[in-house]
Amino acid sequence: MRTVRKVLWVIAVILAIYIGVYPVQYLLHDSSFGLLPMKSDLLTSNALWKMCFYIHLLTGGIALLIGWTQFSSKLRSKSIKAHRVIGKIYLTSVMISSLTAIYIGFYATGGIITITGMVLIGCIWFYTTLRGYLLIVKGNLFGHQKMMIYSYAACFGGVTLRFWLPLSSLILGDFVRAYNIAAWMSWVPNLIVAYFIVKGMEQKIRMVS
Repeated sequence: MRTVRKVLWVIAVILAIYIGVYPVQYLLHDSSFGLLPMKSDLLTSNALWKMCFYIHLLTGGIALLIGWTQFSSKLRSKSIKAHRVIGKIYLTSVMISSLTAIYIGFYATGGIITITGMVLIGCIWFYTTLRGYLLIVKGNLFGHQKMMIYSYAACFGGVTLRFWLPLSSLILGDFVRAYNIAAWMSWVPNLIVAYFIVKGMEQKIRMVS
């Protein structure tokens, strides 16, 4: 069981790093790259939307790239100072990326179903991250750990979205319907997994105490 967990952890880290640097490709290509062709010309020509779109991608990419390191006990034990610095960078990146995600979420392709899913995960990501920070400021280590697990589960939606969207498109043959599904499946299962991880941590604490 421990070996399976290690393998899944390595896969998750590799995917986080890969998708973390993926936003850079948007800077190297024109508006025909990625999801941009699915947007209307009116939207992609909107300066505010375009700025928020790129800021969301870049700061979200940073959060994905560095967030996983915070869960490594080895890295944390080597330097708590580095852990705190990385944590602050993650916090800042998420605050910016989640707020811009909420904004661009209102313009998501697919109508109210997609919009609701995208805006909701932006709110959850913002809340869990900010809550996690406030808890550690108050000295509540376990509460902080729980919230940051939920935070990174939400953050990892950037990875799972790129799995569910093409899969749903392939099965349904319709991008809009596929986006409706991916807008929810990209993060709901992640939070369910996070819930069971947190419950496992709570059970261990009860056993020790």
